[in-house]
Amino acid sequence: MLDEKLDHLIERHAALARQMADPGAGAGETYARIAKEYAELGPVVEAIEALRAAREEIAGLDEMIAAESDAEMRQMAEDERAALAARLPELERRVKLLLLPRDEADTRNVILEVRAGTGGEEAALFAADLLRMYQRYAEIHGWRFELMSASETGLGGVKEAIASITGRDVYSRLKFESGVHRVQRVPETETSGRIHTSAATVAVLPEAEEIDVRIDEKDLRIDVFRASGPGGQSVNTTDSAVRITHIPTGIVVAQQDEKSQHKNRAKAMRVLRARIYEHERALRDAARAETRRGQVGSGDRSERIRTYNFPQNRVTDHRIGLTLYKLDKLLAGEALDEIAEALLADEQARRLAAIE
Repeated sequence: MLDEKLDHLIERHAALARQMADPGAGAGETYARIAKEYAELGPVVEAIEALRAAREEIAGLDEMIAAESDAEMRQMAEDERAALAARLPELERRVKLLLLPRDEADTRNVILEVRAGTGGEEAALFAADLLRMYQRYAEIHGWRFELMSASETGLGGVKEAIASITGRDVYSRLKFESGVHRVQRVPETETSGRIHTSAATVAVLPEAEEIDVRIDEKDLRIDVFRASGPGGQSVNTTDSAVRITHIPTGIVVAQQDEKSQHKNRAKAMRVLRARIYEHERALRDAARAETRRGQVGSGDRSERIRTYNFPQNRVTDHRIGLTLYKLDKLLAGEALDEIAEALLADEQARRLAAIE
């Protein structure tokens, strides 16, 4: 059954190549669609051909070993066969990984939401640390990080912040960050040196385009009000802040960072669209959400996913039991890939086990 599927993929790749080479294949959107599918199938076909070449070579070596009378030549063939046989499981695994359906959102940009949880000012300071971590991580990857809104405390903490991160495969690298992040450290204001525990929540939402989510104007309630700063003081004298409520889902988004009501509305709609898109994804594929809840966490913001212990410079991801003693490097954005790759490998292993 699997071999039939592999044959079909190779035939499809060849057919696409013929279409691209045909002068009458057309241009514009049709050609772009064909070229995109051809490019996506390329790595799959290469992996299939590498696997089949290795199997054919092993079969050829088996014949040689059976027919060879010279002991030295037979031993060389046996050594070569053993080396090829050792590579075979990895070649098979690569083909299976490439055949796994990819999350449709993996290539999307994201809307990142960070909120202080339990712990008062210390939680807000930790939320600010997380926000800086993601900003540095974005810089390392060459992504664009845009702070859309932030509610700050007087001591440099963040009650709530929303940012847009755009670049290549952003969601695929950040999707495992959703959940509760717990911190253990001695606050600067603590005179007795006691370790306090507080938390912040993170939500990573794939950004949706207008064509992905249809929002009917009659389903929106839009309120405008005067923007306010820390302590409730007025930021400006016009009703430029915007609160949008999507009535069917009850999702509410408020935006007040811009002086222009039009800009605040545009930003609020981007966030609203992302939240509705994620809401629809969860409804459309409840089984996927349940499976992921058992694997690397559901992404629910009520679920504790990671603990940051400052006294020990330790970070522990509870979903896979991974502990690293490089908290400083993580907060600098440098070690986040190590955790992301471990979570991705764990998810892939579980998905492979489900089809084997």
